[in-house]
This record gives sequence, C-alpha cells and structure tokens, in this order.
Amino acid sequence: MPNPTAAMLVIGDEILSGRTRDANMHYLAGELTKVGIDLCEVRIVSDNRPAIVSALNDLRAAFDYVVTSGGIGPTHDDITADCIAEAFGVNIDVRDDARALLQAHYDRQGSELNAARLRMARIPDGAALIENPVSVAPGFTIGNVHVMAGVPMVFQAMVASVLPTLTGGAPLLSQTLKIQRGEGDIAGPLGELAKEFDDLQIGSYPFQKDGVYGANIVVRGTDNGRVSAAMTKLAGLFPA
Repeated sequence: MPNPTAAMLVIGDEILSGRTRDANMHYLAGELTKVGIDLCEVRIVSDNRPAIVSALNDLRAAFDYVVTSGGIGPTHDDITADCIAEAFGVNIDVRDDARALLQAHYDRQGSELNAARLRMARIPDGAALIENPVSVAPGFTIGNVHVMAGVPMVFQAMVASVLPTLTGGAPLLSQTLKIQRGEGDIAGPLGELAKEFDDLQIGSYPFQKDGVYGANIVVRGTDNGRVSAAMTKLAGLFPA
C-alpha cells in the first residue's frame, strides 16, 4: 500500500520577495519522511486572498494532508485563517477556548489582550486547535488541513503537536554513493539501474570540486533489502 501523501502551502509576501528565507519546508519534509508520509508538492503564494483560497482548494483535494505556514499572526496582512474559512465555506470568529488561552498568557505577562492580539483567537467553525507551547497562540486543523505559524520555532512545535495524530506509512530509507565521474559518463548505466529497480527512487546530484566532476547517487525506498541490493549493484557498476 502506498504511503499517505502531503502538500505544503507557504504563505507570505516576505518569502516571495526574498526578505525571509523559508526554513519550514526543509523541517517538515524531514519529519514527514520519518513517519512515512510523502511530501509531494510545495506551493508558495503571496498574501493574496484569492490565491490562497485557490491553492488551498487544489491541494486539499489532491493530497491526504495539507500543512500551511504563515499568516496567522495579529497584523492586518495575516489573512490565512479567513482564507481557510472561505475555502471550507464556514464562518470564522473569536472562539472562547482560543481566547482563554491568549487571555491567560497575556495576564501572566502583564500585557493587554488588545484587538490585534485577539485576532489570533479567530478560528473557523468546526476546527480543532493545534497546541502552541512556544507562544500560546494556536494553530488549527480543519478537514485534512493543518494551519500553522510561519515563525520556525513555533512551526516546529506545532508540527510536533500534530504528527502523532496523522496516519503514516513506511518510513523512507536512503543510501548514498559518491561517484567521481561526470553525469554524462554515468547516465546510461544509471538509467538501466533505475529500470531494474523501478520500485525505488534513484536520483543523481552532481557536484564539482577542484575541477573534478562527480555525482552523489541517492537510492530511496521503503524496503531496506531492495535499497541495499540496488546500492550493491550500483557500486559494482562504478567501482572506486
């Protein structure tokens, strides 16, 4: 049985403008791989309501799980929650349980739960809260969509909260062989190997160092025996 599939929707003008480097995709991919969920697609969209709604509806229809990052803070351009509500056709408003979490947090800090901060308690109807042990303001899950903050530390904490609730598959295993030859020299035999082991993923990642061309060949799969067999055949094709 194939592994469950996932997609990620990264939301924010700051990512597309180059002002902020996204770290969340790399982290999510690694965590999903550990539990046997295949991250198949990542989209990055601006803080544009129609674009977010359209992308979300495409992804949630195509994949088992969707994870979003960004746009659930207290400022005017944090519109993700509203877009999620629109995509699912449900109402959104301040919810008592989310408000209580924020009220207790800001009371402990001696700060006011003002109108801007209260925006983070606006949750679409029917959603379940995602715990945020870092800064309290929750994410939420609705349908197969998990809505998380863009700040990497908070995003990682929310991923940790959600992962145990997801149904995974077989973890993806990988082995790597470094070959000191150019891709043009190895492409033919490598293609034949890929046909022979068509149940595995075999990728070539070229490099150049000190004028010498080479490639790291990575073999991935869920069956350790098959991965090892492919690596043995690969090493025989390109002895050091």
